[in-house]
Amino acid sequence: MHKQLTLIIGAACLLTATPAEAAVPRGDEPIAVPRAIKQGIDFVYVDPQMSTVARKKQRPQNWLARLFNPAATPRRNQPNPMFLDLARGLQQYQASWGRLPQVKVPAGSALKRGATGTRVSALRRRLGLPAAGGYDARVAQLVSAYQQVHGLGNPDGVAGRATVASLNRSPNYYARRIAINMERAWRLPTTGTFDRYVVVDSGAAQTYLFQKDRVVDGMKVIVGAPESKTPMMAVLMRNAKANPYWHVPPDLVRSLTAKKVKEQGPSYFQNFHYEVLSDWGPNARPVNPRTVNWKAVASGRKAPDMLVRQKPGPWNSMGAMKFEMPNDFGIFLHDTPLKDKFNLTERWISNGCVRLQDYRRFASWVFPGGVQASNVPEQRIDLPRPVPIYMTYLTVAPTPNGVVFRADPYGFDAQAMPQMFGPQMRVASIG
Repeated sequence: MHKQLTLIIGAACLLTATPAEAAVPRGDEPIAVPRAIKQGIDFVYVDPQMSTVARKKQRPQNWLARLFNPAATPRRNQPNPMFLDLARGLQQYQASWGRLPQVKVPAGSALKRGATGTRVSALRRRLGLPAAGGYDARVAQLVSAYQQVHGLGNPDGVAGRATVASLNRSPNYYARRIAINMERAWRLPTTGTFDRYVVVDSGAAQTYLFQKDRVVDGMKVIVGAPESKTPMMAVLMRNAKANPYWHVPPDLVRSLTAKKVKEQGPSYFQNFHYEVLSDWGPNARPVNPRTVNWKAVASGRKAPDMLVRQKPGPWNSMGAMKFEMPNDFGIFLHDTPLKDKFNLTERWISNGCVRLQDYRRFASWVFPGGVQASNVPEQRIDLPRPVPIYMTYLTVAPTPNGVVFRADPYGFDAQAMPQMFGPQMRVASIG
């Protein structure tokens, strides 16, 4: 395992930590981020030079009370463009949906065109319309627009249970969610810091390639499932490996491999392109799987200290290329043989690592002069210069007319609310 200084920048403090060597190799699977790192807004700067905003005892900003003026600071020192877009989005939201009357709409059956009554009158007033008039075309149009902005699924213009519940939230709730996302974007590199860098947004399951602080390309990614979240961190990508092995973590050797051998026999290894080596060292020797007591491994009586790895090929979980960036959490970017998964709307299904939709396009960007890969297994290809990778989590997307809210699959927004808007922080009224 690589040793490096890890900076944890959070709501309360700046911590330094030097990772200890693992007792046993962990393989190609991420490990959980320690509970001390509150990932609502906390950011882990694995490489210290990647932090352009971190300060000791840094606390989140109250962006509801502070409006950022880009013209007031030199261009080189401005916050990241993603922050500036969200800042404009907050102002637009406050001037539109945030200023509508906070009238409670009573719960009940779904409201749609043609409906009348006291609930419809309350809905009209909530949308800034006169109480009289019923559920007409204008109401349906406004409800549809509200649904689209607030991420309420199909914007059908019908005020069902979820739409009414959202309308009954305080406007401050949504303004705070924008402010939380601004805080996360505040942790991204300020303008002029790097010529090239990558932002992986696990909230959108997208990645963006920045050149001179402009997005020049992007693609879908598959990121960690809610039970195996992709952490928010900044790390330097230093090399790629073509034709990688997949090194099965020891805990999976016990819980999965040994179980499969029990069900299918030693032919499992040949059928699924695995091989067994004596250990994880540089001088490991091949081992005949038939000589291993897999029953003892499954029961825990024998330590899974052998190396089980899947051979390179179209079946390999790492795909054709793996992009490495030393960090304590086992996170990296890689290709995948499961291309159909990128057609999914919800792409929060990995064990924490990031699967790239188009590794060739990604490789051609991080290797500006091109990359020559052979058929050699685990061919290491060093990058001409390390590429900064910023992994964030944004649940609000700026648009020309404001913002669009997305789902919060990791629950980080809920976690961040008390971090940013605790009793010590006065929250500004949005009017």
